[in-house]
Amino acid sequence: MASGQRVGYIWVSSVGQNLARQLDGAGLDRVFTDTVSGKSAERPQLAAMLAFVRDGDTVIVHSMGRLARNLDDLRRLVRELTGRGVAVQFVKEQLTFTAEDSPMATLLLSVLGAFAEFERALIRERQLEGIALAKARGAYKGRKPSLTAGQAEVLRARASAGEPKAGLAREFGISRQTLYSYLPRPCRRPRRPPGQGIAGPGWPDG
Repeated sequence: MASGQRVGYIWVSSVGQNLARQLDGAGLDRVFTDTVSGKSAERPQLAAMLAFVRDGDTVIVHSMGRLARNLDDLRRLVRELTGRGVAVQFVKEQLTFTAEDSPMATLLLSVLGAFAEFERALIRERQLEGIALAKARGAYKGRKPSLTAGQAEVLRARASAGEPKAGLAREFGISRQTLYSYLPRPCRRPRRPPGQGIAGPGWPDG
């Protein structure tokens, strides 16, 4: 009986983060990578990975925090995958979960998942404290743009040509919200007061 595929999932929150380092040397047959903010609920490659894996496959992720946004999300994803006969392996925690797991393994998942969520919250809190201190010193310059000036120009040109914005967002590794921040806002014509028709280039005087 042939063994299943080893499928990697990588999730990073910015283009600048190192993608390969997360699963370096894992010997994967297929890799799905999302590059979106942790606040974004849209992770198209996660959905693609869930649709791709089959009974007997193993999903390999760097850590619990790189699969799910929070503890509820983690438990849901692991339960869904193992329920379909797909094993889930976390490299950092050195743990693998399967459909045959005992109640103790389920408890371990909850405890470690809660710790990962707490660790992420602490990191975020330290980041906010560091930003506040930098602002007080006048040293905070804000986040670097997601795209270079050249990439932004190409993005605007392709969007103006009618290419689907969802596809462009995936290709450039940004959220749709970030994509719209690079596009020119459409000019809105002022509303004409009620009861007045068109009378030349402007509204007529009362």
